[in-house]
Amino acid sequence: MKTFLPLCTGLLLASTLSPAAVAQTPTSDGYVLDKVVQISRHGVRPPTASNEKLLTKVTERHWPVWLVPFGNLTGHGYTGAVEMGRYRAEVLRSAGLIPKGCPDAKQLLTHASPMQRTKATAQALLDGMFPGCGFQPTYVSGSQDPLFQANEMPFAALDPEKARAQILQALGGSVEAAQARFKPYEEQLKEVACLPGADCPYGKEKWTLEQNAKGRFAIKGLSAGANMGEVFRLEYSQGLPLDKVAFGHARTAAEVSSLMVLTKAKYDFLNDIPYIASRGASELMNQISLELKQGTSLAGKADESTPPDVPLMLLVAHDTNISYLRTMLGFGWKLGDYIENNIPPVGTLQFERYKEVKTGEYFLRIAFEAQSMDQIRSLTQLTGTVKPLKADFESAKDCRTTSVGLLCPLKEAMSKVDQNIDPTALTPYTFE
Repeated sequence: MKTFLPLCTGLLLASTLSPAAVAQTPTSDGYVLDKVVQISRHGVRPPTASNEKLLTKVTERHWPVWLVPFGNLTGHGYTGAVEMGRYRAEVLRSAGLIPKGCPDAKQLLTHASPMQRTKATAQALLDGMFPGCGFQPTYVSGSQDPLFQANEMPFAALDPEKARAQILQALGGSVEAAQARFKPYEEQLKEVACLPGADCPYGKEKWTLEQNAKGRFAIKGLSAGANMGEVFRLEYSQGLPLDKVAFGHARTAAEVSSLMVLTKAKYDFLNDIPYIASRGASELMNQISLELKQGTSLAGKADESTPPDVPLMLLVAHDTNISYLRTMLGFGWKLGDYIENNIPPVGTLQFERYKEVKTGEYFLRIAFEAQSMDQIRSLTQLTGTVKPLKADFESAKDCRTTSVGLLCPLKEAMSKVDQNIDPTALTPYTFE
């Protein structure tokens, strides 16, 4: 799979870092950070065109007007991502992974899903991390990248019967039973989103499990409520006036999250399914694994699918991608006012490889980090004691609590990373 830089740049953001390029800084307890792979969701956006059309139809009312095209990164979203990038670079510079100022472009690889909101978020992260350095992300020239759109591509196609069986198991046996359990939450959203006294269509549709032409499953009927909750969160995060957030029914982050129960249900039933996650993200997880093993005894023989050996790999993706990775790992979190396992705008799954100075042994920290809903809304500067929310993952036995978080032996941690990679859902891939 070939990737291309925008025509306006000649920078190749991938190569091997010279060992002398950055002075490594051991932590107080004797660990050196020597490699990071992070996967971030795009920043704040308006609803997509299809979601806007659906929500307008089922609620029979106009939704707030945004200043950018449907689905595109907003200016507010760009600014929030710049701040997250600035903060993240500060952490990595303190650890000695990247130098002050502009590093050699060969020290990093930044690659984005080929959609405007992901490409623009990748640019925002780079602008925050390396202001004035002129770095730009890479992305494929078409609309599908096997790293991010595998769930819509033939090489990772689902066995419909196997997928359907696992979805029905997650639903509790039947779609009808699940809808009955969640009916109170449909009624809650109906009261919020429909005009007072109006008998709008929302909540009347029977849930049905369907597979689209691209092979992805959806639950028709649930989709509207799930998208509604996500849009309310995006309205709040964007900084819309509170009387426009959820039509004036959500004035705090906690109140917004209370309207996202069906959003979580959609992920529980369709994304957090082991078989579906493994088919949809094995290609992405495999590239992460190959990168983390390079330079260690775990590295295999390099071939065309081996990524460049860089100290910092930044991938900008979608919440679907991160939810698949989370499911493959078995990693769950509850951050601040967010609902369980939520992936906020610019929420980032981090893989940090450390080396213990006295033994030379490698360790891995896997964590999820995100700005709080109010930090995104207020564009809060992340400094001093004001930091993003985060959760660490115990990826192996014998993990250690250290000054930088939970560190797990690399060999055992990589077994967890690799355990659900499906070799039949891989395709040759190159960064160029």
